[in-house]
Amino acid sequence: DELLLQPIEPDQLLIEVEAAGVNFFDTQLRSGLYKQPLPLALGTEGAGIVREAGAKANGFRAGDRVAWVHSPGSYARWKAIAAAQVFALPDNLSCETAAAALFQGMTAHYLACSTYSLEQGSTCVIHSAAGGVGLLLTQIAKMRGAVVVGAVSTPAKAAVAAANGADHVAVYADGDLVDIAKRATAGRGVDVVYDAVGKDTFEQSLACLRVRGLLALYGEASGLVPPLDVRQLLTAGAVYLTRTGL
Repeated sequence: DELLLQPIEPDQLLIEVEAAGVNFFDTQLRSGLYKQPLPLALGTEGAGIVREAGAKANGFRAGDRVAWVHSPGSYARWKAIAAAQVFALPDNLSCETAAAALFQGMTAHYLACSTYSLEQGSTCVIHSAAGGVGLLLTQIAKMRGAVVVGAVSTPAKAAVAAANGADHVAVYADGDLVDIAKRATAGRGVDVVYDAVGKDTFEQSLACLRVRGLLALYGEASGLVPPLDVRQLLTAGAVYLTRTGL
């Protein structure tokens, strides 16, 4: 196989892929929800072992274990990638764990620490609170002192969300998410809603917010949110809306 590989650029690494991450985004990409030009190399996250380092790939050498996100072709056995795009892995972290955690972990981090910087006493709704990002986001939110309302699809997932730190949990089928968010904030509404569900939860998310709260939409698991009249944000309490991405 190595004989068929193209030579790498001076700033690149040739990596033998040990593990590839498979995220919900990957399924949405394959379904055509997110349009990208073809041909398209599948897989955007992975981890593996450096087998060759270009002359300008500073800081890396053959045998190093590394991981990356947002680089097409990560489902392949071999991958050429710029050294600036990879992370060195510590000895106690497996390639499998790194490939499974980077995309979700970085997403949870920017949501809690940058999109809306949670702090002691902040209040938030986290949709899909028992999912990969949701669990990490809940834990980061609690580390920063926030009150978390988790929203999930089943009672079993509600137990998982609560076990990972959610202070209050709503099951979508019960239809009481807005009521729970209001009760958790003495009727005020939460500071921020982190929503990766999209179409099915958009209206509820707006209704959970306090005046001038923030709806951070970072995914569309249920489908794209339809076009809206921006005056809807005013009637919801002069709230803010952002569509984020890593």
